[in-house]
Amino acid sequence: MALSDGVVKKVLISYAYVAIWIFLSFTVIVYNKYILDRKLYNWPFPISLTMIHMAFCSSLAYLLVKVFKLVEPVSMSRDLYLKSVVPIGALYALSLWFSNSAYIFLSVSFIQMLKALMPVAVYSIGILIKKDPFKSDTMVNMLSISFGVAIAAYGEAKFNSWGVSLQLLAVVFEATRLVLIQILLNAKGISLNPITSLYYVAPCCFVFLCIPWIVVEFPVLKETSSFHFDFVIFGTNSLCAFALNLAVFLLVGKTSALTMNVAGVVKDWLLIAFSWSVIKDTVTPINLIGYLIAFFGVAYYNHAKLQALKAAEAQKKGQQDNVEAGKLLEERDEDGKKSETQD
Repeated sequence: MALSDGVVKKVLISYAYVAIWIFLSFTVIVYNKYILDRKLYNWPFPISLTMIHMAFCSSLAYLLVKVFKLVEPVSMSRDLYLKSVVPIGALYALSLWFSNSAYIFLSVSFIQMLKALMPVAVYSIGILIKKDPFKSDTMVNMLSISFGVAIAAYGEAKFNSWGVSLQLLAVVFEATRLVLIQILLNAKGISLNPITSLYYVAPCCFVFLCIPWIVVEFPVLKETSSFHFDFVIFGTNSLCAFALNLAVFLLVGKTSALTMNVAGVVKDWLLIAFSWSVIKDTVTPINLIGYLIAFFGVAYYNHAKLQALKAAEAQKKGQQDNVEAGKLLEERDEDGKKSETQD
């Protein structure tokens, strides 16, 4: 059966959003690596780079929300901001700081392999704080992902323990942030899209980053008299970072979070190929075998999540149908009683 023009157009638009997100995500990662790597642009100041991103994104988010009013702000009290957004902002600052720092010590391909541990971290933290129940089959799945990443790490040609520690800390802080978003915001009926998220979280993140920046990077930058701020490099880099958030907004809004997860897997493989072919990072066969194991583990995890969501939706629909059927029966009973009274 031939597809209608409307369906074909919708599918093509969805693929276009996926392609844009992959391109921008790919660009931001490679661009950050280029700036921070000592062998490339040689500006190894990850906190400063993250602060530039946060300042730029905060400004543009403010314009979109308050000036142009293209995005509706969320109703949020001062108390809710302090108790919910501030902790999330602190975790976001730590996650970005450590993940950007890892690019100084590790290859792009190996960092993508380590990021496969994200579901493991999210699930483990969920169990620790008693948000998620322990399930033996899910834990076996998490162990398979961890086993695959461990093999990939064993096969890494330029293994750097400090870089690995930074990336693992970034994964832990990011996973904690994602869990807290569900507990502190989503559970209270507050949903932040990428633009409103930047509007509320980015300024808070910038303030938190100022603390380590003053201690760690500011003294070094102060002594580096030869450095001149390159508006083209840092401006385009920040613009790409903001455009990526817009792409996330469009991708999740027009498709689904699952589509984004699948697109993320495609992006990771493209980055590994790019890292090996263009940047000339060493990717060993053991690297690839380990990542393949982790990849299948993550794919199964996403599949299991999709099935659980479908089951929950079917159950919810069934309950709604039962309620509606009950109401119809009550209405019929009332109509029957009225007709008997009239007789």
